[in-house]
Amino acid sequence: MQVPSDATQWEGIARDFYRRWNFPNVVGALDGKHIVIQKPSNSGSMFYTYKHTFAIQLLALVDADYNFIYVDVGCQGRIGDAGVFHHSSLSKALAQNTLGIPDRTLLPNSSTQCSYTLLADEAFPLTTYLMKPYARRGLTVRERIFNYRLSRARRVVENAFGILAHRFRIFLQPVVLHPSKVTDMVLAVVTLHNFLKHTATNGSSYLGDGEVDVEDVSTWTVVQEN
Repeated sequence: MQVPSDATQWEGIARDFYRRWNFPNVVGALDGKHIVIQKPSNSGSMFYTYKHTFAIQLLALVDADYNFIYVDVGCQGRIGDAGVFHHSSLSKALAQNTLGIPDRTLLPNSSTQCSYTLLADEAFPLTTYLMKPYARRGLTVRERIFNYRLSRARRVVENAFGILAHRFRIFLQPVVLHPSKVTDMVLAVVTLHNFLKHTATNGSSYLGDGEVDVEDVSTWTVVQEN
């Protein structure tokens, strides 16, 4: 797994997001996931989460085809997604503009230029390189449509987490390992995920039915994974 390093690769990811999810200028979907573990000895509340479990955090950036292109693993579960992102190497690289992401490009069928961006949920900060939904109260019709389209594109990262749990069943129960060992295991699993998905024929033998979202074009609603 390697973060894209030049404009051509980022532009390819953006084309895929627009082709598959009809959202332009997107170079990744970002989210965090708790990897539930057995309480480490003498750790106090360090790994204790708001879900009343013990966990480490997996922060992931995923492309339009459910591939992991960046992960940060190992933060204590008590730290929120925004906190993990703030201290990650990804956040620093984005702020310093060192990833080779193109600056701006025209929106499709428009003369308006717009920056390339990541998509995230309400837990993350709104920045020039990170887009999140409008607050949910008092939305106009246009804002509701925008939120729907953003959520539809962003859910690829949640689907990627779901695929991991379906394919690597160890995530369905607390992992009985030291947090540092769990970190190594998660890094290995996401690498295997990318490899297996790449080597499967059109991804079909790795992504089973019902493991990813699809859109019902008759009602324009997202049918969520089982």
